[in-house]
Amino acid sequence: MADTGCVGAVTREKINTMEEAMNICLECGETFNRAPVIGEKVSDLTFTVFQNDEIKEGVKISDFKGKWLVLFFYPADFTFVCPTELEELAENYAKFQELDAEIVSVSTDTAFVHKAWHDKSPAIGKITYPMAADPTGHLAKYFGVYIDDEGLALRGTFLINPDGELAAYEVNNNDIGRSAAELLRKLEAAKFVREHEGMVCPASWKPGDETLTPGVDLVGKI
Repeated sequence: MADTGCVGAVTREKINTMEEAMNICLECGETFNRAPVIGEKVSDLTFTVFQNDEIKEGVKISDFKGKWLVLFFYPADFTFVCPTELEELAENYAKFQELDAEIVSVSTDTAFVHKAWHDKSPAIGKITYPMAADPTGHLAKYFGVYIDDEGLALRGTFLINPDGELAAYEVNNNDIGRSAAELLRKLEAAKFVREHEGMVCPASWKPGDETLTPGVDLVGKI
């Protein structure tokens, strides 16, 4: 094997899942960005969150099983575009909950920084959903949004279905803010097609709009 400069080899026996194997160097154990795959089972990652003035350790992806889960990555606390996105999510949080969904925002800040920002910022003070801390970049690297030379995350949004499978995602450059309304629309569409097997949602579909049932009769008629 070529000398890669890595030390402290990691054996495959120490890797719990194939997903983990995709973003762990077997020679040094260092993690790196992996490419998320639609339909894959998301690994049961563990993280710390700040919520309702409390810091909770040992939170897992599996804690949300049976619900839709939105992981909302953003670059950093005490910044500029980020609070506008997070405030908009906070203002629409009840609508997500009505659809049996949970939102977890994620940045590479610590939970203590989340608390300080929540205490200081009027916009962030509206947040009641969990704010995950990812100071090592483990979550960001798993979902492929970690910026190595900055130690920050890109604006990545990941929608995980109640079975723990990745249903949809988008990643923006950090100077482009996202829309809570469009994220809610995607959740509504994903939930609809999950509950109505064989049906699909066309462009810009919203609840109440017509859907499609793919078949030979539709070929060339749309």
